[in-house]
Amino acid sequence: MSDQRPHIRVNVFPGGFNWGLYIAIDRGLFARHGIDVSVMGTPNSVAQMTELAQGQFEIAMTAVDNIVAYVEGQGEAPIGAQPEFFAFMGSDSGFLSLVSHPEIARVSDFAERTLSVDALTTGYAFVLLEILRRNGLKRGDYDVRRVGGMVQRFNSLCERNEDGTLLSAPYNILAKEYGLTELVKATAVLGPYQGNVAAARRPWAQRNEGQVVAFIRGYREAIAWLYEPLRREEAIRILMRNLPQMPQAVAAASYAELLSPADGFFRDCAINLQGMKCVLGLRSRYGSGARPLTDPMKYCDLRYYQEAIG
Repeated sequence: MSDQRPHIRVNVFPGGFNWGLYIAIDRGLFARHGIDVSVMGTPNSVAQMTELAQGQFEIAMTAVDNIVAYVEGQGEAPIGAQPEFFAFMGSDSGFLSLVSHPEIARVSDFAERTLSVDALTTGYAFVLLEILRRNGLKRGDYDVRRVGGMVQRFNSLCERNEDGTLLSAPYNILAKEYGLTELVKATAVLGPYQGNVAAARRPWAQRNEGQVVAFIRGYREAIAWLYEPLRREEAIRILMRNLPQMPQAVAAASYAELLSPADGFFRDCAINLQGMKCVLGLRSRYGSGARPLTDPMKYCDLRYYQEAIG
């Protein structure tokens, strides 16, 4: 790591959806654009959003619903409204799959059962509620328990503490190895959905516009590199080096899922405004006070992206 280049700390949830970051660091793509980047993990969204507010890192890769929730003062962490939070780059649709124990054959079988989420009022909790609603289940028909990030939810599901949860790669793939069932993918139910984004605090981004632009450029080049078929074997090696507990078969399956032509990483790394409208629609339905939220641009600033691709 260079003493000359600015250093950006990026806070993430564990998972294969960090592949673009791993590639950009490993291949020197961030360094090529004049920044050093390090990745730090978080156990849950409460910790991540609290530490973002405290300035303990510069960028969060997080569900955009977390950003919307904390801007609106609806977050679970007791830090109040955070109007300085905003998203500047899109990554993916969340890669979310509803996973259950094998005795649950259809979504409606969750009646009188328990599901887990990271937080009850942010992240992908509302995606889960909407999948259940569209399959005929009302809010009182089932229980929802806050368990934590994907690792915690996966482990808790395997221990049979709950009956189902939302998982993404590699955990939805590992789930099959543990005899669990992938019932449905979220986008098959919801349509376009903006999942993970790169987010920051507005004052930091305004002071460091060049670093934000460099981050977007490096990340976009990493995703383009990933989508090159001839890079597949090297990409899998890089993923396994960063997630050493991941078996090779799971890494290979993650490649097929995370780089799916239909539902993989966003090739352009743009924020999906149609997907943002879905996020806002769910928060309008399920968020505290059920206030209608309709303006995606309240939570995004696209000028950094436009400069990066210009």
